Amino acid sequence: MSSTLTEMLDSIDIDILRALQTDARLSTRQLATKVHRSPTPVFERLKRLEAQGYISRYVAVLDADKLGHGFVVFCQVKLRHINRDIASGFVSLVKSLPEVTECYNVSGAFDYLLKIYAPSMADYRDFVLNKLGAFDFIGAIESTFVMSEIKREYAIPL
Repeated sequence: MSSTLTEMLDSIDIDILRALQTDARLSTRQLATKVHRSPTPVFERLKRLEAQGYISRYVAVLDADKLGHGFVVFCQVKLRHINRDIASGFVSLVKSLPEVTECYNVSGAFDYLLKIYAPSMADYRDFVLNKLGAFDFIGAIESTFVMSEIKREYAIPL
C-alpha cells in the first residue's frame, strides 16, 4: 500500500473498502460487524469515502454468457493520426457504444485497448464494420478473441 494512501486512509477505512469490494450489498450494520465497529461511525466513514471519491459507484456483476453476450473481444485500435479533436471524437464514439465496456488509452503500437461484449462473431464483425469503421480516423484494428476466462477480479489490492 502506498504511503500516500496510508496517510489519507486509516486501517478501518481500508477494512471497509476491502469488505465492500467483496460484497457491495452489505448493509451498514453488516459492514460494521465485519470491520468490528458500531454502525453509526461506519455509516459516517462510508459517506466520507463516497464523498471523497474512494468509492465511485456500486454495481452488480452480471453473467455475460447467460445474457447472450458471452463473445468477448479485446480490440486494439490505432488511429491514422492523432490530435486533440480526433482523440476527443474517438472517445465520444467509444462512450456511445454499449458493446464497449472498457476503453484504455495505451502506449505502444496501438492507441486504444477496448473490451467488447457481443452475442457472436457475426455481431462483432457488424460492430467493427458499421460502428468502429464509421470513424474516419481509424488506421488499424487488431482483435483478440477470448477463448476462456481464467480470472476476473474487480477488487483493487489494498
